[in-house]
Amino acid sequence: MREPVLVERMRPFTSTIFAEMTALADRTSAVNLGQGFPDTDGPAGMLDAARDALFGGANQYPPGPGLPELREAIAKHRARYGTEYDPEREILVTAGATEAIAASLLALTGPGDEVIVIEPYYDSYAAAVAMTGATRRVVSLVPDGDRFALDLDAVRAAVGPKTRAVLVNSPHNPTGTVFTRAELAELAQVCVEHDLIAITDEVYEHLTFDGAEHLPLAGFPGMSSRTVTISSAGKTFNCTGWKIGWVCAAPELVSAVRAVKQFLTFVSGGPFQPAVAHALRHELSWVESLRESLQAKRDRLCAGLAEAGFAVRPSAGTYFVCADVRPLGFTDAEELAWRLPESIGVATVPVSVFTDHPKAWNHLLRFAFCKREEVLDEAIQRLRTLS
Repeated sequence: MREPVLVERMRPFTSTIFAEMTALADRTSAVNLGQGFPDTDGPAGMLDAARDALFGGANQYPPGPGLPELREAIAKHRARYGTEYDPEREILVTAGATEAIAASLLALTGPGDEVIVIEPYYDSYAAAVAMTGATRRVVSLVPDGDRFALDLDAVRAAVGPKTRAVLVNSPHNPTGTVFTRAELAELAQVCVEHDLIAITDEVYEHLTFDGAEHLPLAGFPGMSSRTVTISSAGKTFNCTGWKIGWVCAAPELVSAVRAVKQFLTFVSGGPFQPAVAHALRHELSWVESLRESLQAKRDRLCAGLAEAGFAVRPSAGTYFVCADVRPLGFTDAEELAWRLPESIGVATVPVSVFTDHPKAWNHLLRFAFCKREEVLDEAIQRLRTLS
């Protein structure tokens, strides 16, 4: 008997690298610098708001689009960038950014369409595109001095008559790249010229370093009506387990995404939604302190990796830094990543698993620095035994 079409599409996707590496770290008591989650809580005021909502009766289904107070807080927050959204018609609350991305792709693309994806890419992107039945067209970031840059010539070359959307992530996981104004402006021109939808993953929007500026693609000329902007509370407020994300877009785009989302999770996070609304209104100074702390932790880990013999690539944002294993005499970063938890007690993630061209990226490991200083120091001490 022929298997269902969706099963065939999803056959390459078994479990995520994060689940596998975290399980391996647990089995070997390794320091887990693989999965990108913080090991400290978010602002106390936000936690108090969640407790008050939990014991105040906010434990049933919230409204399908999300609590009005959260949608209003999201609209006010996005206005900081100069982008305006109607909280009634242009904002949808989702079960994290991962659901928002999947629902957007399912709503706006399908069989016969092509979706441009920038690699390395977060692993759920490929799975979500596969679920839609669309074809993934991959464009690689390229070295540009000491950073990875968006190859606009390759993006233009990837656009064809079937291209429907481009999926963009900045600040970029896993490389730590933050796309520049010039890169985004030219990408916007491509979208306008070819009538493409842009789906933008901006979950690390507040976590940029060394003066790097996050610029929403929706704010560029011609993009407000064709951009689905996605973000979430998890990375901004250290509450990744709450799974509160959102979609901001023109009414017809949000309506399409909402039609899909209601048959995925319907709603989520009843008592967490008012807490995130509180955080967006009152805790952005806490986020600035978090950003400063993460920049210092990035520097701490980068110095330790360099001392251990890695060639460290700069990171302008996110939780992550990439390091080249070749100076240590290794040629296969993926093989090394599977060996490290047992051999020295450190878990990391190979960048090659985030690509369609693993050989071109199989010299890099991704390390997460969103951990307590003593955790980073223990990992650094163990990594020094490699050299």
